[in-house]
Amino acid sequence: MKKAGFIGLGIMGKPMAKNLLKAGVQLVVNDRNEAAVDELVADGAQKGTYEEIGENCEIVFTILPNGPIVQDVLFGEKGVAQYLKRGCVVCDMSSVTPTESQTCAKKLAEMGIGFVDAPVSGGEPKAIDGTLAFMAGGEEKDFEAVKPYMDIMGSSALLIGPSGSGSITKLTNQVIVNMTIATISEAFVLAAKAGADPEKVYQAIRGGLAGSTVLDAKMPMILERNFKPGGKISINHKDIKNVLSTAHDIDCPAPLTAQLFEILQALKVGGHMNDDHCGIVQYFEQLAGVQVKKVNP
Repeated sequence: MKKAGFIGLGIMGKPMAKNLLKAGVQLVVNDRNEAAVDELVADGAQKGTYEEIGENCEIVFTILPNGPIVQDVLFGEKGVAQYLKRGCVVCDMSSVTPTESQTCAKKLAEMGIGFVDAPVSGGEPKAIDGTLAFMAGGEEKDFEAVKPYMDIMGSSALLIGPSGSGSITKLTNQVIVNMTIATISEAFVLAAKAGADPEKVYQAIRGGLAGSTVLDAKMPMILERNFKPGGKISINHKDIKNVLSTAHDIDCPAPLTAQLFEILQALKVGGHMNDDHCGIVQYFEQLAGVQVKKVNP
């Protein structure tokens, strides 16, 4: 397997990079957080500048907070793209808009460099255990070049279509996940306000049609009042904003998503941006004056 660059060692990127190292991949890493870089170096990675990554790696992975940062890292004054050789492939795993992904693909194609937009689903727990789901857009040859690395970091990787397809799939995923959390939150606030034991309600419904992966991932956290982020509200706030921007650009009404964004906006105003997105429940709790938690903790 070819030496790879990895830029972005946050909540998701750090465990993903660690899994590559455990599998024996030679990795050159970069992040503004020096402590994260040092941790990866201690695990066997090489620390590198954008120039060193570009000159020494044929595959480069990025997983960054938003589209403008991706653009700057790739195409800024000292961006990594200018150092890459023809035939290299960049795989951006960030959650951005399809238009931003297509812009990257076009610019890199003009330089003879491949591009795959491949955001992931699964949050920090699946990043840690290497069972993420990759949803990819790009040329098949470029996808095949990065898929062996995806197979280490995840349990599934599917090429959806041309550039931007991975990003729109991720936005679709984010609507469903966040809308489900909001629905769960409203429902369990109702149960708590009516005097029912939320934990017993959860156990009663989880095996039926209302059961879901999201319910099982987030309800135990809500009951424990554990809002330590595996997926921050800030990231999901950005993603849902991107959903609405994309929907408006293509004249696709999204009334429920618009309401969801306002819920996330209220949580932003309330200082909850660094909470896990299961913390959406706090919006509904404030409205009803009740908390969803274990009756006998």
